[in-house]
Amino acid sequence: MFNPIEGEILYIDKPFGWTSFDVVKRVRGKLLRRLGLKKFKVGHAGTLDPLATGVMIVVTGKATRLIDSLQAGVKEYVATIALGATTPSFDLETAIDATYPTDHITREGVEQALAKFVGTIEQVPPAFSACKVDGRRAYKMARKGKDVEIKPKTLVIDEIELLEFAPTQIVIRVVCSKGTYIRALARDIGLALESGGHLTALRRTRVGDVTIDKCHSVDDVISFLDTVELPPVPDDYPNKKINNVIQ
Repeated sequence: MFNPIEGEILYIDKPFGWTSFDVVKRVRGKLLRRLGLKKFKVGHAGTLDPLATGVMIVVTGKATRLIDSLQAGVKEYVATIALGATTPSFDLETAIDATYPTDHITREGVEQALAKFVGTIEQVPPAFSACKVDGRRAYKMARKGKDVEIKPKTLVIDEIELLEFAPTQIVIRVVCSKGTYIRALARDIGLALESGGHLTALRRTRVGDVTIDKCHSVDDVISFLDTVELPPVPDDYPNKKINNVIQ
């Protein structure tokens, strides 16, 4: 029986434009109503940017203890990178701030540049990110126009495969460790090509052993939660509603 209190793991294909919190909030809201609780733990194993789609692991109840181990798994992404232009956020969240030549960019040159990023590397996360600087979220300062200095982080990129090539746009598949910012990789690839680069599309296709074909839409998950049989909530469970009154 599906038992969200003892802990369940849901595989969701996060839609474009949703924050990871939006997904968690939707699942939590449905379970709160079904269980008759005022509070209930629901979390996720790895944030996806609003402009990204793909594999998102949502956990409930006691399974929230597994978050660290679940998000430690290797990630796989398919990324579309526009060449010849940059944005402050390294993606489409902000407008293009500079353009660069692309006539010199070749498939061979791109493949050589990509090879430089395979292995253990140092990467400076985007200013428009959730990284903390002096206790404050970097993106909050960046959106106010403040200069943000973020220290580089060590990470591992296992594979980079060039799927599609054009002098002004490439599509790549990336297999990498936790903590990798594909937006920052787009920036760095543009620099390596002596041009500019920013992310225009991103889809996470795998987290650990969870692949995109195992994931379901938010609507399908909510429909499932609305109809699946649930075990009764223990009488001594905190915040349980009895006759619509919270204990």
